[in-house]
Amino acid sequence: MKKFLFRIILLLAPLSGWGSQPYERYFTNEVLRFDYLLSGDYSCATVFPCQTKREKQWSGSRNVLIDNLNLGTYRFQVYDQQSGELIFSKGFSPLFQEWQTTPEAKQMSKAFYQVIRFPFPKKNITLKVEQRDHNGQFCGIYSQNINPDNYFIIREAALEVPIEKLFYSGDPAHKIDIAILAEGYTSGEMDKFISDARRLTDSLFAVAPFSQLKDYFNIYALKTPSAESGTDIPGERIYCNTLYNSSFYTFNISRYLTVTDLKTVSDMAANVPYDQLIVLVNSARYGGGGFYNSINVCTADHKLSSNVFVHEFGHGFGGLADEYYTSEVAFDDYYSLKVEPWEPNLTTMVNFDLKWKNMVETTTPIPTPRSGKYGTVVGAFEGGGYRAKGIYSPTEDCRMKSNKTREFCPVCQRAIRAVIMENTK
Repeated sequence: MKKFLFRIILLLAPLSGWGSQPYERYFTNEVLRFDYLLSGDYSCATVFPCQTKREKQWSGSRNVLIDNLNLGTYRFQVYDQQSGELIFSKGFSPLFQEWQTTPEAKQMSKAFYQVIRFPFPKKNITLKVEQRDHNGQFCGIYSQNINPDNYFIIREAALEVPIEKLFYSGDPAHKIDIAILAEGYTSGEMDKFISDARRLTDSLFAVAPFSQLKDYFNIYALKTPSAESGTDIPGERIYCNTLYNSSFYTFNISRYLTVTDLKTVSDMAANVPYDQLIVLVNSARYGGGGFYNSINVCTADHKLSSNVFVHEFGHGFGGLADEYYTSEVAFDDYYSLKVEPWEPNLTTMVNFDLKWKNMVETTTPIPTPRSGKYGTVVGAFEGGGYRAKGIYSPTEDCRMKSNKTREFCPVCQRAIRAVIMENTK
């Protein structure tokens, strides 16, 4: 009997070993970067390819290649062309999908530059891009076959810039690698940039769950100089010659600070292995923006910059939604009340079981009144996602709701922890 079992183990061992190494079968240690324009209006989205590039070291997990988190308004999937097997996928949220919900999108079409990155394939692949519809289902909007030997794949080296490791805990394949890029800092202001970057990342790692999981991260600061200090403030007719063309008044919201030149950002970031991009803007004005698996933007010198830095990283890294519902926004009907939002910290009660219902005590009423009695518990408080009615958030307050607290609520902490664990296996 023992000999029989031993033979079974010997037979299965090569198969299990082969099955646990999909990365080496399909990918090299480099990166394939696909640049494109995401364009359309309020009702449609179209992809126009711009270029493909081969970049150095892939920093993501080599054990988890298929995205199991189901986050993002978009996702891309990579298939092995010969077998048809799905070999890589990732969700993301671009600025374009927010623009689609603005009044302007009903009057005109517009294009936004986007970048997709995944491990460089060894064999021919098919890249597919999908968008969630208003019912929460993914629908294909683009497909392209890519031959990794195609000589039109750009293989130029990145323009080198000085780099400082703010924190390094180990192999990028098992860490979350953050690249912080200087925006609106002149070459003579790089000491200030490093000081600002340290201060703001320290504020991130002072907040749970990041405070408990700092050793899961690597942080690189890239000293990318601009010709002038500051950033554009179009509503005040202030314009600065900066490297990434950052600007306030996105969608005509004075505090909304974004960067749309993702080509230049990605070109500079290619100097380091990275999973998350943060553009740190040399300004004392309040504002920022964050987009899941795309980019995070924040100013350095406002008294609330540390709060904004943490909040925007909640968007860009954790896929968390805004929980506020009284502030000025540019969006019309951003969420459908007929489906569950994909963000883990909002619910429409369509299927609360899928969200944080298991974290609510049986003595807590659902919906939960916004009163002092329930100020410290997890419940379902009406208001969130830019709507006062029909959408519910987990707690009375949270870093994703207001500047009254620096802390993430337990539901947001759980979601962030899940992203960290999924991407560092």
